Amino acid sequence: MPTSPPTPAQLLATPVQYLKGVGPERAELLHKLGLKTAADVLFHFPREYQDFTDQREMNQLEEGKLQSVRGVIEDIDFRPTSSGGSVLGVLVRGAAGYLRALWFNQPYQREKFSLGQRVLLSGKPKYEGLVWQMAHPRVETLAEEEEEPKTKILPVYPLTEGVQQWHLRKIVRQALEGYVDLLDEVFPPEYLETHDLWPIRRALPEIHFPASQENLEHARRRFVYQELFLLQLALAVKRRRQHDQRQAPRLEATAKIDARIRRLFPFELTPGQENAIAEIRADMAGPRPMNRLLQGDVGSGKTIVAVYALLLAVAHGYQAVLMAPTEVLARQHAQTIEKILAASQVRRVQLIGGMPSEKRAALVNLIAEGQADVVVGTQAIIQEDVAFAKLGLVVIDEQHKFGVRQRAVLKGQAGRVEGRESRVENKDQTSNPRPSTLDSRPSPLALRPSTFDSILDPHYLVMTATPIPRTVALTLFGDLDVSTLRDAPPGRQTVHTYLAGDAQRAKWWDFFRRKLREGRQGYVVTPLVEESDRTAAVSVEETFEALANGELADFRLGLIHGRMTAEEKDAVMENFRRGEIQVLVSTSVVEVGVDVPNATLMTIESGQRFGLAQLHQLRGRIHRGRYPGFCCVFGEPKTEESQERLKAFISTTDGFALAETDFRLRGPGELFGTRQHGLPPLRIADLLLDGEVLEEARRDAQALVAADPGLSCPEHALLRRRMAHLYGQVLELGDVG
Repeated sequence: MPTSPPTPAQLLATPVQYLKGVGPERAELLHKLGLKTAADVLFHFPREYQDFTDQREMNQLEEGKLQSVRGVIEDIDFRPTSSGGSVLGVLVRGAAGYLRALWFNQPYQREKFSLGQRVLLSGKPKYEGLVWQMAHPRVETLAEEEEEPKTKILPVYPLTEGVQQWHLRKIVRQALEGYVDLLDEVFPPEYLETHDLWPIRRALPEIHFPASQENLEHARRRFVYQELFLLQLALAVKRRRQHDQRQAPRLEATAKIDARIRRLFPFELTPGQENAIAEIRADMAGPRPMNRLLQGDVGSGKTIVAVYALLLAVAHGYQAVLMAPTEVLARQHAQTIEKILAASQVRRVQLIGGMPSEKRAALVNLIAEGQADVVVGTQAIIQEDVAFAKLGLVVIDEQHKFGVRQRAVLKGQAGRVEGRESRVENKDQTSNPRPSTLDSRPSPLALRPSTFDSILDPHYLVMTATPIPRTVALTLFGDLDVSTLRDAPPGRQTVHTYLAGDAQRAKWWDFFRRKLREGRQGYVVTPLVEESDRTAAVSVEETFEALANGELADFRLGLIHGRMTAEEKDAVMENFRRGEIQVLVSTSVVEVGVDVPNATLMTIESGQRFGLAQLHQLRGRIHRGRYPGFCCVFGEPKTEESQERLKAFISTTDGFALAETDFRLRGPGELFGTRQHGLPPLRIADLLLDGEVLEEARRDAQALVAADPGLSCPEHALLRRRMAHLYGQVLELGDVG
């Protein structure tokens, strides 16, 4: 019986070992690069390019212009210099003369060259000593069996040990010749024309081996746009489904409720807080789940906005949750809520890890029976034994520090629990509606009874004190509405920031001690917990001992770090708040959630080991009272990036400006940990460079979903399938595709 010929999809799935010139052994090496099929090879995009467009013979070179020459290595000279450095000279013979390539203080370059090697050099030549020279040129090694490059702009691919550029280029070129015509075009022809996009079969060869810079730009735009468009399409579909398919309780902030909540706040709200609350009120009053991101600089008052939302849910008889990534932050939130609700009947509980089993079981029971209105805690909230009677609002602080699964578990708990309870109680709903948990006792927020809704999703508010650059927000949080707090509550003091070396230590500690004697408190922060890597940083225990027996011997010191038990950390923090501890020696566990207004001093050791956002968070601990703050960072930045980071830190206290700088220095993956969000990494798009394309792709994706919500039109079938393959599971798009 004759067999059917393989389909294009089957051919594209051809194992890489069967590509010409690969074989089983080299296939194992390619697997380390994630190249397992012919399709993987086609989409193994270059990380950069070497432009050898202006290639000349040795006798045609001009000084000061970027040019390329080809030749064979005839001599290699490596020698030390009197200043302790080194010079590597490589003499290259071309068809019409010689050129010497020079590298200063880069001895590792010596291993890259051998006599008789064919090379292609690119740089700005200079004529000296009767010979042309290039300092630190770009070098392309040409193997003997390699053909002359067909293009003069050569791709540079990510490699693994045992795979060379010339060989990978050859494999890619052969894959293009054999498989590119099998690829399907996900965009309809008219869409390509309208949006000035090259077809995939034209763009793919040019992204690998561009004939010109202009062709490279066209090809790159095609794939950058497609990558960002598919992500924005998935986010738009998710947002549409949340709006069309999910229901949430209508929690309207009537004038009466609003007045009762505001009476609990002993201060005026800032304009930014008022705007954020207005947006949250509008969301929670609707029948669809709120999905909002609240971002603001350190000390901008996000917690108060969150408390308003929590009380709005409780006022309607629903439970509300505030989850934080650390016990320190969770306890700080609990204390803030306790102060505000001290005179109210709202029932609040803390649920954190490490609790005695009997106490935990009792709290879990209260939550399940609806006897806890506001629950504040850590990941302990999302354990299997925790169930909510009637969850109306989920607030997650510093949410980027949770994994995507952790956030999904908490967000989904309400649906599971309410669904289960609704099946038990539904038969009695019409005649015996479930009362509000606030109606059984006097309360400043008590309302009339509310019926127990069937399966409803909670409203969802996430917060971050790390301001987010717009392109990152549109990528990682594109399915959320965004509220931004830019103004600080009145009375916040400025913080003076200094970068110092060891020569300034004595002067700083003298100032530090003087302020302590005036009644202030302070922090000393180090990056490590244990004795290790002594040349780079000092452990927190070592720092504590040194200060207690040295510069701060006359003062009361406390120690806190992440490996202490919850009870130990609580005791230390309480003593610090009461002033019994004057100086808290700590790791970055105090980065968020510590609010001691009298603490106005901070010493940060080995500042180069902290990220810029982390440094800014730490500094945010010392501007919460009526006295100005003083922060001194000690460190020896070894790299240009760390130098720029520390210079930016001392130059401004604007968290939004620092976020943009951090984004530029470290990129979005490092900045927010895209793997924590569950999203596949961007393979070609660069959020630093491609902001305009991202905005365009977002507008186009939203327009397409508005016109074809289910992507059900035949011409959108391939887009739908590709989107589902990339993002269907991560973004919970269910049956898409």
